[in-house]
Amino acid sequence: MISLETVTQIYHQPLLSLIFEAQSIHRQHHQVDAVQMCTLSNIKSGRCPEDCKYCPQSARYPTEVENYPLLPLEEVITQANEAKQHGATRFCMGAAWRNAPDGEEFDRVLQMVEAVAGMGLEACVTMGMLRPDQAQRLAKAGLTAYNHNLDTSESFYPEIITTRTYRDRLDTIKHVAEAGIQVCCGGIVGMGETDSDRIDLLHTLANLTPQPESVPINALSPVAGTPFGDLEAINPLVLVRMVATARILMPKAVVRLSAGRDRLTVSDQALCFLAGANSIFSSEKLLTTANPDWQDDVEMFEKLGVKPKELSLQP
Repeated sequence: MISLETVTQIYHQPLLSLIFEAQSIHRQHHQVDAVQMCTLSNIKSGRCPEDCKYCPQSARYPTEVENYPLLPLEEVITQANEAKQHGATRFCMGAAWRNAPDGEEFDRVLQMVEAVAGMGLEACVTMGMLRPDQAQRLAKAGLTAYNHNLDTSESFYPEIITTRTYRDRLDTIKHVAEAGIQVCCGGIVGMGETDSDRIDLLHTLANLTPQPESVPINALSPVAGTPFGDLEAINPLVLVRMVATARILMPKAVVRLSAGRDRLTVSDQALCFLAGANSIFSSEKLLTTANPDWQDDVEMFEKLGVKPKELSLQP
């Protein structure tokens, strides 16, 4: 058990000392100068009954988001092939559901997972709350990881979402881990939370059993029409501090620099990589929000002398 006091002390270190400690730990557990490229596909968009204040896919908010049902399998396979050609080794599929459906739609998601895993890509899905039996079926289909973020601290959570509880999220994470699927679980900064909330979130993540294999650190991408549409961008150094603290607390996890990257300079991202981030999402959009395109990332990698992490799974 990692104490809250320990997490607080790590987080509040002078930034340069924090980054040095994080980089030292990073080098013990990970390939240096290699960053995994992932692609996120929005396989079903909009009309979600949840009220997450950051999300343009909520049916409650007047946003310009396109609504469409589950994509055809062929289209997902085409997207996964394109991602692989661009150097992505993980293909993530997001569906705007409150909880994973039963019946034909779930069967179609299983087919997508099988197809993506069959290409030798890591397959990740995020589609809301899961029951244990659904997690078991996803595991059997070859799912590498399931993403289910905690978003923020337990105490700040009701300010963000009222349509499901923190315990609901923790239960899904437990079902995923018990099915033998990797847990992908992180949070979002820039939603009006305090440093204490960020520390609480990292404390909760670090004490999950097992620790998440994958920890996305997102910066809020404000979208017009959502309650958070006019929030100011978070200081990039907050992201650096989050990444570094996550790296120290969860040495073996892949720390993913996720949403909000379109607002970061190459120098900001370089600091995040130095602090222990070793994955990015590379595709023109992240579900519904802007993201640097493939070419931007190729140029950034060249400037930094970073290479895409190679595929470790075999088809």
